Amino acid sequence: MIQMKTPLVEMDGDEMTRVLWGKIKEILLSPYIDLKTEYFDLGLKHRDETGDKVTEEAARATLRLGVAVKCATITPNAERVREYGLREMWKSPNGTIRAILDGTVFRAPILAEGIHPLLPNWRKPITIARHAYGDMYRDVETTVPAGGKAELVVTGPDGAETRRFIHAYDGAGVALGMHNTDASIGSFARACFRFALDRRQDLWFAAKDTISKTYDHRFKDIFAEIYAAEFDGDFRRAGIEYFYTLIDDAVARVMRSEGGFIWACKNYDGDVMSDMVATAFGSLAMMTSVLVSPTGAFEYEAAHGTVQRHYYKYLRGEKTSTNSVATLFAWTGALRKRAELDGLPELEAFAGRLEQAALGVIAAGILTGDLAAIARTAQKTTVDSEAFLLAVRDRLAA
Repeated sequence: MIQMKTPLVEMDGDEMTRVLWGKIKEILLSPYIDLKTEYFDLGLKHRDETGDKVTEEAARATLRLGVAVKCATITPNAERVREYGLREMWKSPNGTIRAILDGTVFRAPILAEGIHPLLPNWRKPITIARHAYGDMYRDVETTVPAGGKAELVVTGPDGAETRRFIHAYDGAGVALGMHNTDASIGSFARACFRFALDRRQDLWFAAKDTISKTYDHRFKDIFAEIYAAEFDGDFRRAGIEYFYTLIDDAVARVMRSEGGFIWACKNYDGDVMSDMVATAFGSLAMMTSVLVSPTGAFEYEAAHGTVQRHYYKYLRGEKTSTNSVATLFAWTGALRKRAELDGLPELEAFAGRLEQAALGVIAAGILTGDLAAIARTAQKTTVDSEAFLLAVRDRLAA
């Protein structure tokens, strides 16, 4: 039994990913590791019962213990409020956690033998570096009645107000306000530059400063200032490049590229583009995701949703063929980082063996439904969710 010293922060989640979470622990972790965690139930019902305080507690525990692993969770819309009988439409738990941890999310595809990108020219992984604070995920929004008007008001430290007119509404409508901070943007920029140097890969940053001449332009300027002052020489010596481009131009460049670079995006842009990259490389369930805070805390998660459709099948007693690789790699990433920080080589080696076992099962043609549809292997066997994990266990034992 492999021992641990410091617990992981464990954040349980919702629906089918919650089911897989338990199966991964039962089949692939608990038989081999004396698993130590501080457990937080971030399932939607429990978040509602605690007024979402449990999400804040989990984030603060991550800052205290340094490493967390998180299951996929529901961000409720009006339909979910009715379905779960919620007291209110709670904000994204990921947004709450990222607001407390700050930092940057790095997402990269998990490459497996026999699974080829939909774009044949993508021969190397593309890593998305996503800002993890503010913007749409901490927005304030409201409805506006017909005949109303919206203004943006900023009150200075001396009490003086600056007003910007937004819109006069003939009919009813909506308004939204977003924010960010120079400090958080600076942390994002430095994390991206350091990651690029560590990986020795080019770094692209893309936004839309031609339209957003103050908000997005602020990001562009802070990246440029920090690069010139702190990283230009290191990038030159490493033989890598940093450049800024408009996000629509970046999309065109990405589609034509062979991969092998880091693409830095604002918060919502990174959310969308990481889904696009993951899908084009094979599946949303084949991507790693880690949030790195400026204080050195790490939160590993699966970057996809809770697989609602499969969960309803599961509740009806039907078998599902749900891909658990991203959730499994969230666990192995967290275990590896915990082992690295605590000096536990046996735990670190186990995390690597478990990943190789999962990739070996895929290479052997034992596949969940999403991968079976696209795999180019000589023989393919489509298996259900639990059978895939059992095959990984058998390969790990072998």
